Amino acid sequence: MTQCNQRAFGFHRTGRRQVVAKFDGGPISSDGGALLLGQVERGTGILAQFARCFTDHRDPELIEHPVAQLVGQRVYGLALGYEDLNDHDALRHDPLLAALVGCADPRGGKRRRKADRGKALAGKSTLNRLELTPVGAGAASRYKKITFSVRRFERLLVDLFIQAHPTPPAQIVLDIDATDDPIHGDQLGKFFHGYYDCYCYLPLYVTCGEHVLCARLRPSNIDASAGSLSVLRRIVEQIREHWPDVRIIVRGDSGFCRENLMRWCEGNGVDYLFGLAKNARLLRAIGRPMHEAKQLCEQTGQAARVFTDLDYRTRKSWSRSRRIVAKAEHLPGTRGENPRFVVSSISAEELGAQTLYEDHYCPRGDMENRIKEQQLHLFADRTSAATMRANQLRLAFSTIAYTLLSALRRLGLAGTSMARAQCGTIRTRLLKIGARVRVTARKVWVSLSQSFPLQDLFAAAYHRLTLTPAYPLGP
Repeated sequence: MTQCNQRAFGFHRTGRRQVVAKFDGGPISSDGGALLLGQVERGTGILAQFARCFTDHRDPELIEHPVAQLVGQRVYGLALGYEDLNDHDALRHDPLLAALVGCADPRGGKRRRKADRGKALAGKSTLNRLELTPVGAGAASRYKKITFSVRRFERLLVDLFIQAHPTPPAQIVLDIDATDDPIHGDQLGKFFHGYYDCYCYLPLYVTCGEHVLCARLRPSNIDASAGSLSVLRRIVEQIREHWPDVRIIVRGDSGFCRENLMRWCEGNGVDYLFGLAKNARLLRAIGRPMHEAKQLCEQTGQAARVFTDLDYRTRKSWSRSRRIVAKAEHLPGTRGENPRFVVSSISAEELGAQTLYEDHYCPRGDMENRIKEQQLHLFADRTSAATMRANQLRLAFSTIAYTLLSALRRLGLAGTSMARAQCGTIRTRLLKIGARVRVTARKVWVSLSQSFPLQDLFAAAYHRLTLTPAYPLGP
């Protein structure tokens, strides 16, 4: 980036006065609304629990930034829209962000090195050690000594999901899907994927409603369902440790319609709804419903659907016959036939074909909103580090930032006009508030902008977060 030493910026005139701007306002933050995220953290302990996924082998006598502060700084930065570590060389001056992560000296006036005074937070080089620490690093390592446990992180996501429910639900639906994460360098695990027509990673996601239960980075030279059985087994076992009576339904597209997954579900009391790729046998089996749909479409000029049940077994890959729900659809114009198939362990007596397809399988598409929120608003696709470990950690940071904002939406914005707002909208409208920060001996005073237009919403969210019990800290 071009370096600019200009100190004053002359703009238009208003009456006889010229408008002049300078970066000399002192301790002013553009993220005053981040105080709400801090309130969410105090009620839920999301970041405190996430920090336990790291092991710090540094000498505690020689460090100024504990792991909990480094992790908090990184996650708050993503939640507030700062995707790059380079941003933190300026953010380290922000006393509001320092107060959020728990710095005892938010102004940084007592730092050991004279060059660091006035910079309470860690810079990009210190934060980068979280990503660059190799697997197996220990106290004897020279520089990078903070290790990260993916196993603890994956268990944490399920723990946070469980903590978010004061009472066990009667039924939950686990959505599972893979998505593309395009890469443009020579990162480890780089492969070309023919379906997405690019070099990419193929991360695996498991969600339940707005909760993310798994976000695992994978190379793209694998089947979409690779590793999904072990992931689902672990999640289901962990959930049943706390909720032994909950009914669990697994839902996914045809990429997860695999014999091992269906057989495991059937043997472990888990129901499933999986898309099924069409083939000549299935199309022949719904010939009559397709003809009926075509006649209805020609009569009305509108898309027509006819649903039917089939008992189906593949010739080689399946171990048993299973229920197939078929949607025989005919679209007007040149689009023509549009058949779809779903295989399910749920009986026809419990759910009819149309109800199962439209009310229980189609809502699977809402999972895409969780993935898009992470990739578009919380930089889950910023996997430009050289190693898979570093990129998995970046995905973990993004997932926790999403979890924090989701908790704000669920606990603080329920019943308001932003109860269903996406993370990017919450950030833009509620967190980006100009604020002057003054640090005294006893308090950190944050003077929020008087012209902020959503003051009532801010107050409502604050009162909900302080008066409504959140969920307890994990062990």
